[in-house]
Amino acid sequence: VQLQASGGGLVHEGESLRLSCATSGFSVDNYAMAWFRQAPGKEREFVAGINWSGGSTFYADPVKGRFTISRDNAKNTVYLQMNSLKPEDTAVYYCAASNSILVTTAVRHYHYWGQGTKVTVSS
Repeated sequence: VQLQASGGGLVHEGESLRLSCATSGFSVDNYAMAWFRQAPGKEREFVAGINWSGGSTFYADPVKGRFTISRDNAKNTVYLQMNSLKPEDTAVYYCAASNSILVTTAVRHYHYWGQGTKVTVSS
């Protein structure tokens, strides 16, 4: 099982980034997928999640209206479009997979994790 996150980088406040999570080794269309992030000295937190079909999404309050999660099961890939980035979005972003039918925000419900991609937003 592999989840390979990519697309992070250094941007200025107000700019955009698109993260990708390429998966292999499991049937991703049977899994809810999510993005979490972890800033230095802080706990890992839920950012956005999407159910197996892509028909249901859920966002943490700080990113609502700015971030969009999507998935392409044919490509075994999940995306996170991040617009209007703020310095407080600076963190390592992780993609994760859960065999829950519904999107869940708890770290403990996710079985597979990627290695993380770093996002830095300068003011």
